[in-house]
Amino acid sequence: MAANSRNLKQVRIENSSPAAPLGMVGGGGLKGMRGLEADSEVGAMALAQGKEAGDEEQEAGLTIDIKSFLKPGEKSYTQRCRLFVGNLPTDITEEDFKRLFERYGEPSEVFINRDRGFGFIRLESRTLAEIAKTELDGTILKSRPLRIRFATHGAALTVKNLSPVVSNELLEQAFSQFGPVERAVVVVDDRGRATGKGFVEFAAKPPARKALERCSDGAFLLTTTPRPVVVEPMEQFDDEDGLPEKLMQKTQQYHKEREQPPRFAQPGTFEFEYASRWKALDEMEKQQREQVDRNIREAKEKLEAEMEAARHEHQLMLMRQDLMRRQEELRRLEELRNQELQKRKQIQLRHEEEHRRREEEMLRQREQEELRRQQEGGFKPNFLDNVSRILVD
Repeated sequence: MAANSRNLKQVRIENSSPAAPLGMVGGGGLKGMRGLEADSEVGAMALAQGKEAGDEEQEAGLTIDIKSFLKPGEKSYTQRCRLFVGNLPTDITEEDFKRLFERYGEPSEVFINRDRGFGFIRLESRTLAEIAKTELDGTILKSRPLRIRFATHGAALTVKNLSPVVSNELLEQAFSQFGPVERAVVVVDDRGRATGKGFVEFAAKPPARKALERCSDGAFLLTTTPRPVVVEPMEQFDDEDGLPEKLMQKTQQYHKEREQPPRFAQPGTFEFEYASRWKALDEMEKQQREQVDRNIREAKEKLEAEMEAARHEHQLMLMRQDLMRRQEELRRLEELRNQELQKRKQIQLRHEEEHRRREEEMLRQREQEELRRQQEGGFKPNFLDNVSRILVD
């Protein structure tokens, strides 16, 4: 493979180093791949590619492009790729710490607390972090076994009361207004149906705190329905490694409880009596929780029905208001029309009055002109004067 001709970060897997991280052993698989999650498609593809390439290049080794460990759309160097490394030697240097993870790509964050013997490192992808964790956890470094686990995500929030129409993309879009979001997921059941819950992982703590405060003080709506989401800090659990025996503290209580092996309590014994009472208490708790869940579910259904009725009433009110607004607009238009007609009528009357005045003025002028001509040319009785004299006689 022409690795030097490509400007990509790569992992070199040597066949001659079985114990090395990401090592290829014999005919095949990546040791680190065994620790991947079962549902990691990228890890499975990388494992298959590694096996095929390992069969073909057992002697020459294998070079894997780190970019192949990123899922489509996955962001790099997120907090999900951050590892906690405990039980470090107090004299370890940053160079030695980075050299420990050099086969897993270039890290973006390296932190060491030498006094307390722990550190953090952030790799490019979750898959690479899983491989590094699986390969290096328990590795002896200067007579000290390393303890490696995924770091707690301090900028993750749980989002409840989600509408069934909210998707991962909408959830990320909604919370991006508070700051950069690394991942947003709507939790679904085994049939792919939304459970009404989800989580949002921010790139830093300040936007997470801002989102928590804003959503707690206000009502953050994601859809048309006025159903605000409930945002809480996300509870952190380690459901991958759990609590192995090697990490148990061997206290006096530990030894006392371990005196008896796992067993079923025999009827009629002291153990069976109190075990039954514990089971009865657990059953009572279960029933009360179920009753509370039923009450909450009924209250939600009632609230949804009230909300639907109120929505219809609100729409009717808006329609009435719109009708009244339109009627008021029509009334104003009618008034404006009447005013316009009145103005036109007044203008017409003024024009008629003006025309009448002009005609009267013209008539007076003609009469005056006629009288002036009569005065200038002497008295000449006209036809009307003759008719008047005849009527008088």
